[in-house]
Amino acid sequence: MSNPIAAIILAAGKGTRMKSDLHKVLHPIAGRPMLLHLLDSFAALPPAATVVVVGDRREQIESALAGTGASVAVQDPQLGTAHAALQAKGALAGFAGTVLVCFGDCPMLTADTVRRLCGALDAGATVAVLGFRPRDAAAYGRIVADPDGNVLKMVEYKDASPEERAVDLCNSGVIVAHARDMWRLLEAVGNDNAQREYYLPDVATGAIAEGARVVVIETDAAEVAGVNSRAELAGLEGEWQAQRRRRAMDEGASLIAPDTVWFSWDTELGRDVTMEPNVFFGPGVTVADGVKIRANSHIEGATIGAGCEVGPFARLRPGTILGEKAKIGNFVETKKAVLGEGAKANHLTYLGDVSVGAAANIGAGTITCNYDGYFKYRTEIGERAFIGSNSALVAPVRIGADAIVAAGSAVTRDVADGELRLVRGEQLVKPGWADRFHDAMRKKKAAEKKA
Repeated sequence: MSNPIAAIILAAGKGTRMKSDLHKVLHPIAGRPMLLHLLDSFAALPPAATVVVVGDRREQIESALAGTGASVAVQDPQLGTAHAALQAKGALAGFAGTVLVCFGDCPMLTADTVRRLCGALDAGATVAVLGFRPRDAAAYGRIVADPDGNVLKMVEYKDASPEERAVDLCNSGVIVAHARDMWRLLEAVGNDNAQREYYLPDVATGAIAEGARVVVIETDAAEVAGVNSRAELAGLEGEWQAQRRRRAMDEGASLIAPDTVWFSWDTELGRDVTMEPNVFFGPGVTVADGVKIRANSHIEGATIGAGCEVGPFARLRPGTILGEKAKIGNFVETKKAVLGEGAKANHLTYLGDVSVGAAANIGAGTITCNYDGYFKYRTEIGERAFIGSNSALVAPVRIGADAIVAAGSAVTRDVADGELRLVRGEQLVKPGWADRFHDAMRKKKAAEKKA
């Protein structure tokens, strides 16, 4: 791009079809608000300024934008999309580059597509619009263009003739122009229509009326898919996930059943990672090379080292860090748990607020009792320690290196290096007692039946 760019993101609508107390553009895709997906994509440009036009529930958007560098402009009253874009003029006073107008509920728009739009201006167009060809053109506005992409007419579906409705090139609403042209054309937009609103496509219509060149750049329909309902949100989530799965496989991961793996927006994968069916990633997960994640595992806020194995049916919660070749097995839950190299917890275990030394083995049914109802406490387990099955480690407590905790123990005091800790009641043996009990109970039951 030869000029700096400023982005205007329209997010003033009420989003009533979402039937939600949360602003439409803050509904998440892959765990991140749609609006922040868009800002993240634009960071690759990067824009000289970003202005989000707000209206309904503005305080929610202002809170979400904290720390992003984007500013807000308020549209009140809400008189249409062209009117909304014009509200950003004050925030961009003195800006002389290219102005992009897009929508906060279209989070898949990419920086590469914006660059292509700006390239049309560099090639001499006054205005460039983004078009797409959906499988079902439905009631989208149409773009009538010549074979070279010069726009001859833009028309709303309700105003289109049968011939124009037969055109399958549709208007996404995304538009770019030089600032000097954008503000002039926006201010010239009228509201002589059934809704008495000022419509953004009339920027292009006005430029065509002046004899200026307006160009359409085409993209895939999925990139400009908007969200107006929960069903459309789910559809866009599915599209995002499908793209992310393809990228994961292109980058060297094996997904045995791709459609069943769900990524977060920030999931990081190494090479030769294998994922079995039904794996879910929440935010904040990093997976190193050579990891195997087995079926039905839920992972969030975790760092998994090279060569680890996780699952099946494992749950890794935030603060989990697995060293190289550590293993978390079936029905194991971790939270703020750090496992050293080669440490193992193979089944039926809860590890919370704990550090586990290298090569330590945690037996089935072990629990770190980390919460007393008011405060959390840590457990430290040394290298090569062996924790027997069905043990309860009552924090704060330290288990030393090479120590052994016998199965069934409830440990409340530190265990020294190399020590055996056995915490059990004395076994009481009464020979024949069970036989006498069963005999007495059978006789009693038989007597009751006769009565």
